[in-house]
Amino acid sequence: MGSNSSRIGDLPKNEYLKKLSGTESISENDPFWNQLLSFSFPAPTSSSELKLLEEATISVCRSLVENNPRTGNLGALIKVFLSRTKELKLSAECQNHIFIWQTHNALFIICCLLKVFICQMSEEELQLHFTYEEKSPGNYSSDSEDLLEELLCCLMQLITDIPLLDITYEISVEAISTMVVFLSCQLFHKEVLRQSISHKYLMRGPCLPYTSKLVKTLLYNFIRQEKPPPPGAHVFPQQSDGGGLLYGLASGVATGLWTVFTLGGVGSKAAASPELSSPLANQSLLLLLVLANLTDASDAPNPYRQAIMSFKNTQDSSPFPSSIPHAFQINFNSLYTALCEQQTSDQATLLLYTLLHQNSNIRTYMLARTDMENLVLPILEILYHVEERNSHHVYMALIILLILTEDDGFNRSIHEVILKNITWYSERVLTEISLGSLLILVVIRTIQYNMTRTRDKYLHTNCLAALANMSAQFRSLHQYAAQRIISLFSLLSKKHNKVLEQATQSLRGSLSSNDVPLPDYAQDLNVIEEVIRMMLEIINSCLTNSLHHNPNLVYALLYKRDLFEQFRTHPSFQDIMQNIDLVISFFSSRLLQAGAELSVERVLEIIKQGVVALPKDRLKPLADRQVDRVLACQAFVYAASGFSQFHGLSVSSLFYPHFDHNIARTLGKQKCVRHHLCPQKNVSSFRRERHPLALQS
Repeated sequence: MGSNSSRIGDLPKNEYLKKLSGTESISENDPFWNQLLSFSFPAPTSSSELKLLEEATISVCRSLVENNPRTGNLGALIKVFLSRTKELKLSAECQNHIFIWQTHNALFIICCLLKVFICQMSEEELQLHFTYEEKSPGNYSSDSEDLLEELLCCLMQLITDIPLLDITYEISVEAISTMVVFLSCQLFHKEVLRQSISHKYLMRGPCLPYTSKLVKTLLYNFIRQEKPPPPGAHVFPQQSDGGGLLYGLASGVATGLWTVFTLGGVGSKAAASPELSSPLANQSLLLLLVLANLTDASDAPNPYRQAIMSFKNTQDSSPFPSSIPHAFQINFNSLYTALCEQQTSDQATLLLYTLLHQNSNIRTYMLARTDMENLVLPILEILYHVEERNSHHVYMALIILLILTEDDGFNRSIHEVILKNITWYSERVLTEISLGSLLILVVIRTIQYNMTRTRDKYLHTNCLAALANMSAQFRSLHQYAAQRIISLFSLLSKKHNKVLEQATQSLRGSLSSNDVPLPDYAQDLNVIEEVIRMMLEIINSCLTNSLHHNPNLVYALLYKRDLFEQFRTHPSFQDIMQNIDLVISFFSSRLLQAGAELSVERVLEIIKQGVVALPKDRLKPLADRQVDRVLACQAFVYAASGFSQFHGLSVSSLFYPHFDHNIARTLGKQKCVRHHLCPQKNVSSFRRERHPLALQS
């Protein structure tokens, strides 16, 4: 590097990098630093180019790891950066481009080196590299500066205090990326880190007072979605062969992190094109999610999670309770709008889940909105295009629906929102349909897709849980939605009969051969019957609570009445079949009295008249069995995939370990669910386990 433009291929031979990593100690006041930091080269724009950068600098990094304990050059570089940041705010106000450019370059080098150091050594060894202090002869003092803590505090100050201008955009992104790299220590430990450097520095000491300000800044960065500065805002002349480093940062991955930390993991689809993305917003969101899901320290809860759990709307004038630390206020309307617009990304969906699950103020505000379709439609579109999404994104969307459908007000209001011309729903032209009916259609489609394609063992439970939560408030179901509910029951019924037939044939075959092990058809039947019972509960709940609002469902029941005949005498379904059988019998008799060859309109008219005549006390309500959200731990499992993809590791999470001890405890205090999973299982195991409901190919 240095004052001349560089290429990645030239870096191993760069004299300034050789000196930095060599055996000679360099004073922080040496003019060498100005020469080292005056570089520009075309930035990498893909993961493969980023890998080339790492490979080109591996010899330099190894030399620095070996020599730094004696030279302290890494510490000198950090001191140079720290001294420059003290004047950074003034430089931004004075438009001192060169000073900001060199300061950014210093941080860029620190970030690259920090990643290598974290990959190759323990936290204790890492801390030694940051606490080096040259001792003069006769000086036996053991005092030394802790540059790592000072660097973290400096980064937090930079993120929160430096105004966001064209000339400070890239250094803001770099500061956030450096913090994400620092927090990646968990990736290299199998056990959950509770006494790590991150806890020591971020959860106490000088960094702690910045907690609420940092969380607020990161949220506003996400809300504003600031684009990278235009080419005219370069802080140094652009090179003819592809542009300078800082502009490349805005359109690629020169910082090394906003592309590789996209949380998509294996199976992710292409993200939005770089020119349409906001690197600052993306990186801010990733850092926010990592901070929020750090494990609690042994003697203190995670302050960043506390801040996310407690912040309020700017229009809320009530005082914060003294027991709530790190509280702040933010514009909920702006946050809601940003969340609605950004649901195409995995990390934005994870943020939405985190806020809905942990912040009661946000949850109350969102459920009170009169434009919930702006939030629900993007979630439904994720589920509708399930084949184009990774499984983690689909699970998060389902969990969000489960959270929303726990609220009876939401379940009522979505049937009052009328939508026109849903262009992305291609199975059938929907010129006019309620949001509630559309939600039912999409969830049922997801179940049927899972039965024929992905065969995920727990996806059925998630989907049926949402339908069960909604069923008592079904209103004016679209005729197509009513048909799909009965069609799904028909599919389950056929599957039940098929497995029952296979079990019978297997039992007959076993009588002639004692050596062949029998498949566990009994377990398969139990699972299928449990799902069929959930479907019957959903239908029964709708009939019991809102029969007069749903003539189309009664019509669909009567049209497919033969489906339910086999379950009337089945011991597992007799109790729940009573109401359904009563409705079918009552309306069938009225149709017989009306004569044959009735039109659809006439049948619906008879149904509406019959609803009034049917005594309500004849339908016996079942016990309230609202199904609560399940598979919540998936929210954290998938987040690690982006990190592990970058580091070449197996799936290991910065977020997932925290679920076992905190989220599980929270969910345990809420409504119990009959179907649950063991939170120790890996995502890949869910995708491999074949559900008994999966259709045979």
